[in-house]
Amino acid sequence: MPRDQIQTVSELTQSIRGVLEVSFPFVTVAGEISNLRCPYSGHLYFTLKDETAQIKAVLFKPQQRYLACTPTDGMEVVCRGRISLYEARGEYQLIVDVLATKGAGALQLAFDLLKRKLAEEGLFAAERKRTLPLLPEKIALITSPSGAAVHDFLTMAQKRCGAIPIEIFPVRVQGAGAMDDIIEAITLCNQRGENDVIVLCRGGGSLEDLWTFNEEKLARAIGDSRIPIVSAIGHEVDFTIADLVADFRAPTPTAAAEAVLPSRIQLSAHLHQLRIRLAKTVMDRLAFFRRTIEDQKKILGDPTTLLDQFRLTTDHALTSLQFAFSSTIHRRQLALARVSQILARHNPQQRLAYQHQWVHELHRRLILAMVRQLERKRAAFGKNAGLLHAISPLAVLGRGYSIVQRKNGEVIRSGAEVHLGETINITLARGGIDCEVTKILPE
Repeated sequence: MPRDQIQTVSELTQSIRGVLEVSFPFVTVAGEISNLRCPYSGHLYFTLKDETAQIKAVLFKPQQRYLACTPTDGMEVVCRGRISLYEARGEYQLIVDVLATKGAGALQLAFDLLKRKLAEEGLFAAERKRTLPLLPEKIALITSPSGAAVHDFLTMAQKRCGAIPIEIFPVRVQGAGAMDDIIEAITLCNQRGENDVIVLCRGGGSLEDLWTFNEEKLARAIGDSRIPIVSAIGHEVDFTIADLVADFRAPTPTAAAEAVLPSRIQLSAHLHQLRIRLAKTVMDRLAFFRRTIEDQKKILGDPTTLLDQFRLTTDHALTSLQFAFSSTIHRRQLALARVSQILARHNPQQRLAYQHQWVHELHRRLILAMVRQLERKRAAFGKNAGLLHAISPLAVLGRGYSIVQRKNGEVIRSGAEVHLGETINITLARGGIDCEVTKILPE
């Protein structure tokens, strides 16, 4: 295998993780919870299984605030999330974003997903919700004109404060086109700017009946409205995305009228009480100030004596201040002198000079060590050269010996190895000669 194809375990698991997360960005899985664990971190770890297979799953602590029920072992659930790989163990697992009981169905799961998404964007945050006006000049009621909800709202509005005008915007509140009608009415109210508050009103129903008020486009239209919006959708047990985004959620249309419109009788009684309290407060304050003035006249007496006392107090405070200032300056000067001495001992120039001398000494030692090492190597080289020369064939030739070879370079060691007339080569210490064999002597 070529070197550039070898991967570490970490590189391989990262590659597998990338393939899993790209191939399965979001999945919806139904199964049974088993081996549920909740360690100190607060995250939920469990196994999602069916009759023939299982998969590890984790639900992190921040996502648990959207749970409609507490998960338990053996519970049939529907999970939506993404597939990932836990590299430390080499195990693939399901990172759960939304968990609902299996009977909740697709609408409930979609509701939970949208609720989580808008919550993360801050559309449900309390700080963005506006306070309803105490006494609105005009109210916009967006509802179906034929439903019982509009009748309940108008009946209570007449009892509370019938003088405040209510403008009804007739819309469809269920089925195809209902969402567009409501968004168009909200947009029209904001463009005209004639209403101080908007009320979304509808009677109760099933999750499917109320689904128009769980649409993301409507939720964003409510969030973008410049006019405060009150949601009065369904009965008290019904809850929609529009309720969460609206500035105020009323459990019923009747409660919405009570929240938006003040009670005429209560307002009159409250104003009367305020009038009495205001008059009493003014009279009490006037009496208090009169008593205070009289008391101060008795306390002050002759103002000139007070001026002399204040003058003495000022002189004493000035003397104390000058003494404290001088003492502080002296202490700071002593501290500065001590710090200057410390800085002088740690002067960077002195430390640099010392380091420079140390480097110079190390350089001298290095040069000396190199020279000694070079001398030792030269002596060893000369010794080895002498030994090599002593056993060198050239040294033997220099003592008068020679080497006899055939033309092909084969060394001749005996006269029996040549024959008459053969040309041989004799290698001497300096040069060599070619000879012809004319006589062969016996050994």
